Amino acid sequence: MTYAQTQTFSRTEARYLASKVVADLHQCARLYGKPSASSITDYETELVERLVNGYVSEYEFGFKKNDKRVVAWQYAVKDGDLVGGSVDDRPGRVYARADISGASYYNYMAYTQKWNALSAEEKTAFLATLPFTRAAGQLPGDGSGYWITDKTYTRGGVAVTRKTFRPL
Repeated sequence: MTYAQTQTFSRTEARYLASKVVADLHQCARLYGKPSASSITDYETELVERLVNGYVSEYEFGFKKNDKRVVAWQYAVKDGDLVGGSVDDRPGRVYARADISGASYYNYMAYTQKWNALSAEEKTAFLATLPFTRAAGQLPGDGSGYWITDKTYTRGGVAVTRKTFRPL
């Protein structure tokens, strides 16, 4: 007997995973004053669209000073089978004790090979559906601190693993 399973990642599943990241963005805003509520709404729209289309590989936001991370949250998007199982943590527990005086907020997204394979016309058409256009940029380096992997969110065969950069 042979068993085959086909799974399509849906918009509902993309919204579910994005909601976990968005909850962390809201908690960051409550603790540190950024990002704004309207920015969070735009980030959510972008993240859902990129997740459902398979265009995002990594998402990161946080605060930097002198191009070094002060505190940050990084989300790696992977095939859920790679993490082995159906772990689905609750969002939150955002690190709350970072001194961000003099630091600036940043938000970064890395793209998949699927995105890179699109033609210029296809990219332009997709970008026209988003609420804002990202400028090209680079991630800051690590400041005085360390990374911990602290959450995994899963749905529909996709896993989003969160790492937190904490100051010493």
